[in-house]
Amino acid sequence: MKRTAILFLAALLGGVFAIGINNYFFSNNQERALMDQSGSWNNMPASHTSYVSNIPASNTDFTVVAENTVNTVVHIRTEYTRRTSLYDEFFGFGDPFREFFFGPRRPQQERPVVGSGSGVIIKENGYIITNNHVVQEADKIEVTLNDNRIFDAVIVGKDPTTDLALIKIEAENLPTAVFGNSDDVQIGEWVLAVGNPFNLTSTVTAGIVSAKGRNINILGGGTAIESFIQTDAAVNRGNSGGALVNSNGELIGINAAIASSTGTFEGYSFAIPSNIAKKVMEDLLEFGEIQRGFLGIEITELNSRQAEELGLDEFRGAYIHSIQSGGAADEAGLKQGDLITGVDDTEIRNPSDLLETIGSKRPGDEVTIKYQRNGRTRETTAVLQNIHGEIAFIEPGERSVDDLLGAAFESVTEEEMKRLGIENGVKVSSLRAGKLRRAGVREGFIITHIDRKPISSPRDISQLIREREGQGVLIEGVYPNGTRVYYGLGL
Repeated sequence: MKRTAILFLAALLGGVFAIGINNYFFSNNQERALMDQSGSWNNMPASHTSYVSNIPASNTDFTVVAENTVNTVVHIRTEYTRRTSLYDEFFGFGDPFREFFFGPRRPQQERPVVGSGSGVIIKENGYIITNNHVVQEADKIEVTLNDNRIFDAVIVGKDPTTDLALIKIEAENLPTAVFGNSDDVQIGEWVLAVGNPFNLTSTVTAGIVSAKGRNINILGGGTAIESFIQTDAAVNRGNSGGALVNSNGELIGINAAIASSTGTFEGYSFAIPSNIAKKVMEDLLEFGEIQRGFLGIEITELNSRQAEELGLDEFRGAYIHSIQSGGAADEAGLKQGDLITGVDDTEIRNPSDLLETIGSKRPGDEVTIKYQRNGRTRETTAVLQNIHGEIAFIEPGERSVDDLLGAAFESVTEEEMKRLGIENGVKVSSLRAGKLRRAGVREGFIITHIDRKPISSPRDISQLIREREGQGVLIEGVYPNGTRVYYGLGL
């Protein structure tokens, strides 16, 4: 009995010991499994958890941003006159050609036309930035603030090449927008569009940045800068000139256009980057004129197949299609066929990037240009020129002549003058809406004389047109095929 009791006691102690050992190891293993799942140890796969935990939580509550922004956005009402006769609209009152063939005609009654848009207050003393197309033909501009105060406005300056304008109301202590850096905008980030679509004041819509550097060929080419921020925030008629702001409430763009086959929003809208808007505003306030730097080149975009055909290793950049003799690029040693890939510290991925980057500079600014030629990456320095090919600022009123004529000009090469048998002239390099296009002038036309006075530079054109303001002029010139043409132009 004593031996049996000892064996029973030993078995009992052994069982208790075994259970204790088992519980010890099991609890440790369970604890290890829990720690693995929490990410402290790496023995267990945790890829999905890792992906989720690395995505920052996004704050889509825009109430504060919207409340602050709507007070900086204004409603713009414009009035201008439109003739009731399409006949007179086509020929123009007092047009010498119409009167020669049809005799004098009494002017038709004019009727006012009302338009609307938006603007953004950028100075507390009443300076407002908007789209040029909102105010460009206005006889009267009326601005309504978000608190329903109404003011008359005057145009300080306009820039059709960026579709921006600066207007002014007599007011003080106004809330102003805070400029953000549009270069820092990222595809996919949240944005708000604030404006007055369909005269519905203080309307806020949200979306994301869909793309950057978009060129939609809406400003007519030539010297125009198109490098739009594309978003899917709803924008309609009346939003033009309104604010595009980021989630911090910073102004990153001026809403300007929509992609639509119906005239109403279909999913995409386009805004002028705030860096361009800020440059235009500063130029108009400081100089009374837009001071833009130019390289003196025509550029195109390439794809990989075109690059291969041209023997280029890269295709992302701005391809130099032609180069102006004596221009900034020519003086810097750039040649036709070079591919520009960078300016200073900015990467150039397409022509829009180059237009935006150079367009933010002024005449006389020095830039470092990276480019490809014959498979080698090279670097050069260029000193930018003004629109006349000079290293000087444009005088107030000079660009207004270019806007009136709706043209960009460039010098004529010695070889071309010799071939055409002319001693002087200035070539029309591009056209947009303006007097020359309406007169029938086509791109490539070389203006040799205005009112029989020789023309040798774009500045000659500006000077003569300003002297003849309110009158008519006779423009003489020749096309590249040798055809000599005369145009009568009413100013």
